[in-house]
Amino acid sequence: MNKFKKIGLTALAGSLVATSAFAGELSVTGAASMEVSNLTGTSDLSTGKGYSMGNSVVMAGSGELDNGMTVSISFEMDQGAANNSALGFDNHSVSIGSDALGTLVLSGHGGSSAQSAMDTTAAGDLWNNTLGITSNPAAAAAGNNSLFYTLPSIMDGVTVTASMSPRGAVANQPTHTSYGVSYTGVEGLTLNYGKGDSGVVGSKVESTTMSASYAVGSFSAGYSVTDDNSSTSPEIVGIQLGYTVSDDLSVTYGQETISRNTSGLDQEVEGLTVSYTTGGMTISAKTLESKNEGYSSGAKSEKWVLGASFAF
Repeated sequence: MNKFKKIGLTALAGSLVATSAFAGELSVTGAASMEVSNLTGTSDLSTGKGYSMGNSVVMAGSGELDNGMTVSISFEMDQGAANNSALGFDNHSVSIGSDALGTLVLSGHGGSSAQSAMDTTAAGDLWNNTLGITSNPAAAAAGNNSLFYTLPSIMDGVTVTASMSPRGAVANQPTHTSYGVSYTGVEGLTLNYGKGDSGVVGSKVESTTMSASYAVGSFSAGYSVTDDNSSTSPEIVGIQLGYTVSDDLSVTYGQETISRNTSGLDQEVEGLTVSYTTGGMTISAKTLESKNEGYSSGAKSEKWVLGASFAF
């Protein structure tokens, strides 16, 4: 980790009027990782082996004001990012908060809505692994320059969040809102409920996520359901079973079913992951198999992934 201290910016404008901004201390973090994967299937997605590596770094810093409030900033540099890709800019945000007032985050890019922050399936979004799975449920809108608010503590084990996405450039684009509630008051148990909207005026879509997970001893289990009220988007159900063999070795099985009212077939994907950590290095192996891709009978894919990441 590299640290830049006492970063000051000065500018000369008008009749030699200088202004400066003191950013305090910024830390630069990144992850070293490499991966090889192989994809085969009945569709055009059969690409064979491919290699990839981690290629992003995050600059972040925080400080406490005289009134007790904490302010932090985060900025990610990522080659090929969708936002300002020519410059490598990606997720960036500013947050301000305190124990009494809660925390407000303004995301210039890469922010989540209160509902979409919860909509990762219990199995970890296996469908989103460059397979032929299509038509995942719509998420409540976030968008650039969106707000995410975490309320101050209401009671032990309960966290309440809310978000607002400003009106976009699309015609008839309204302001979107969502909320989420999490409960962790029982040891090992996590319950989530999130709801929010997206779409344009006259075609509003409301998305809902419910999930539960429980861990006891070496075993863990999770279940989730995400759907929306549109006639074309599907419902996605995820389950996960995990077993921690030792402090270093763990095994996880996940399954997702994606169903749609307009199709008699369900898309399915399942995966098995084995992870081993030693001396700051994590080695993982994953196998994935999908069925009825694109709601087409017999369309399937198989994929395996080997990866290594390093902490330093």
